[in-house]
Amino acid sequence: MSAPLRRVQQAPRHLLVSEKGHARHPRSRHAAHVRDHAYNCRVSVLIPECGILPEVLKSTVADFGVYYLVKNLSVHELVAREFIDSFVKKGSCYALTYNTKIDQDNTAALLPTGKLILSVDKDTYEELGLQGRPSRYSGKKAMRYIITIDLTDSDFHPDGKKHKRVLWALKEKKPLEFDFLMAWYNTGAEGSTLMSYFPKNQIRALKPKITFSTLRDLQCPALQSNELEGKPEESCSTEELFEWLGAVLNQVNLDNKSSSFISTYCCPQPNTTVDQAFLCTITGFIIPDKIIQLLEQLCSYFSEPKLAHWLTLTVHGFADSPVSWRENEHGFHKGGENLYNFVVFRNLDYWLQMAVGTHDDCPP
Repeated sequence: MSAPLRRVQQAPRHLLVSEKGHARHPRSRHAAHVRDHAYNCRVSVLIPECGILPEVLKSTVADFGVYYLVKNLSVHELVAREFIDSFVKKGSCYALTYNTKIDQDNTAALLPTGKLILSVDKDTYEELGLQGRPSRYSGKKAMRYIITIDLTDSDFHPDGKKHKRVLWALKEKKPLEFDFLMAWYNTGAEGSTLMSYFPKNQIRALKPKITFSTLRDLQCPALQSNELEGKPEESCSTEELFEWLGAVLNQVNLDNKSSSFISTYCCPQPNTTVDQAFLCTITGFIIPDKIIQLLEQLCSYFSEPKLAHWLTLTVHGFADSPVSWRENEHGFHKGGENLYNFVVFRNLDYWLQMAVGTHDDCPP
């Protein structure tokens, strides 16, 4: 068998990092991990032994905020002083290019930290003339470059050389224009809004799509919060739970019938069968602040006695985002996976599972 054919048949590398903690411990990092993952396209909540949306979650799910689709936006508008003063410095501003492919197209992202990330091909990089670095995933001969511009840098002011240089490069030398998904989160500060800042024919407000479903007679792995690795004949491991959850969220049949040509996967042992499980899925441009609020409400779910021993919160990142966690470069390779999952137990212990594909750094 030839080497190229062997490479095609090999499964791509993936990485799963798991840790455990307690949601009410003063040093718990659960909120920090959520905040570090800026760009999220799908959130799924699975609650065993539950058939409808719990009362404690209703207001949080109903108020997941709005995000915006801004058409034909020039990147130089994001480095304009008015935009920086109105949004970047007065809250958390998120922007991500829409319908761009990270391994083929030029892309851009604005992080809530004020960092503007440009992932561009070699020709664009050379035309811009801005300082950057070769992409870690473009091979020995760099064909893609990453440019990072800190919009909050004290030297990045309208009268400074750095700002004038960047503005000239993006406005005059090599203008870049994209459709952007955008969101802005602030804690009550007054001022402009994205809807009023951009022309009405250029911006459209969107709401996340929310779906509910009830799963019947679902086989669930037996878990013990203090046993990440699981115990033979007593509990399943974090890896087994992660694989099972992927099957459930993708509606894979777990019966393992010999007549099935689609899947022979079955629930890991030991397991129990619950009469029903509630699944809520939210899709859109979802910011970390809303996910943290949801996670807190999920912890409150166990403030009263429940049949469920645990529940899960799964968050998928955009496959074509230029970053995954923090400013870690993200590539697509074969799937662009970057996601994380919380398993919250009755006693508010939790497991956090963070997974990435081939073209990613290890999650924090």
